Amino acid sequence: MSAFVDAQSGGFSINLVHRDSEGSPFYNPKETPARRVGNAGRRSIGRVHRFSSRSISDPSDPDAQLTANNGEYLVNISLGTPPFPIVAIADTGSDIIWTQCKPCTDCYKQDAPLFDPKSSSSYRTVSCSSNACNSLQSEGSSCSSDGSVCEYQVSYGDQSHTQGDVAAETLTLESKTGNPVALPKTVIGCGHDNAGTFSPKGSGIVGLGGGPASLVSQLGSSIGGKFSYCMVPYAAAKPTSTMNFGTNAVVSGNGVLSTPLISDPSQPTFYFLQLEAVSVGSKKIAFQGSSIGGSGNIIIDSGTTLTLVPTDFFSQLSDAVETQVTGGTKTSDPEGFFSLCYVPDSSLKLPPVTAHFKGADVVLTSDNIFIQVNDKVVCLAFYANDQLSIYGNVAQQNFLIGYDLPKQTLSFKPTDCTNT
Repeated sequence: MSAFVDAQSGGFSINLVHRDSEGSPFYNPKETPARRVGNAGRRSIGRVHRFSSRSISDPSDPDAQLTANNGEYLVNISLGTPPFPIVAIADTGSDIIWTQCKPCTDCYKQDAPLFDPKSSSSYRTVSCSSNACNSLQSEGSSCSSDGSVCEYQVSYGDQSHTQGDVAAETLTLESKTGNPVALPKTVIGCGHDNAGTFSPKGSGIVGLGGGPASLVSQLGSSIGGKFSYCMVPYAAAKPTSTMNFGTNAVVSGNGVLSTPLISDPSQPTFYFLQLEAVSVGSKKIAFQGSSIGGSGNIIIDSGTTLTLVPTDFFSQLSDAVETQVTGGTKTSDPEGFFSLCYVPDSSLKLPPVTAHFKGADVVLTSDNIFIQVNDKVVCLAFYANDQLSIYGNVAQQNFLIGYDLPKQTLSFKPTDCTNT
């Protein structure tokens, strides 16, 4: 086993692959860039249906036709002994790590082979009396009919669901050094009944949220409660971003800004921040955000593309941007999704925009504010939504974003993520 890195030895880093980049099983070469960006925007709205316990998806609403595994970044993992490869969605908006398993009593069509627990010498089901089973109470843990095996059930806002056995299994991550990181006795969900709007391209989900069943929480003291990521811009030539754990995740040096990371015991999965205002040039717009999350008013999420804000705030922000943009030509979104778009010629100048988090004034670049939908059009990467406010990954690109869970801080450091 000398070829494997032990998480206890310190830090490690893994690659994150955007779902719309080449090399991703979700990549569709027939889609235009505008369609890909439009779909990513719709997935952003779809996240709200999953995140907000107050929202109920209306099947007649086109924005409610979303896939439950709709995160934006993928990670290569393996389960079992010998390792069985899985391409999973890395999701800071969920906790449990799960994949479809044989035998499937009712499973959605999956292009990749299913994981077979009987083929793994390290697979063990978890008993109902175990701490691991108790930690999954938020995932609807229960006992099997004979009382011997802990079971889980997760339902998503779009009526999709996954349920099956809770198990302890070796999870292996592909590190950037080339040495796999083996994590024995990781608690996972082995799904035998999974149905709904799951994509056949997906093999599972790696939950990175704040709940006890997430990968981050299970790594716990071995990574010092620290992880970070650095996301490359969508248009970058390098398609992969980086996620760091442990000592590799420490954010330090010049330019680091930190803000409180706010937890809500009633919703431990989500990472809340306090956004006080956003400045567009000299105009400062106060931000109220969601009442959800106690003193936190916005969720930071790696799996949501756009930044979702209340309608009134969005109107003020959009008006301020439009008023202060000079040059260029205002145009319409080819997909009809975004409301403020421009042809980015050499004369286009965008106003400076700053996100004022509590204790951290984060200066955004044009790549954080506008998203390129095709070679000729860029659109404002914010969207109006009154259910829940989410700070999306376009706004996070080319920042090293560090989570320090023991200190309850989140740090921003401007970084060229193509060099990480």
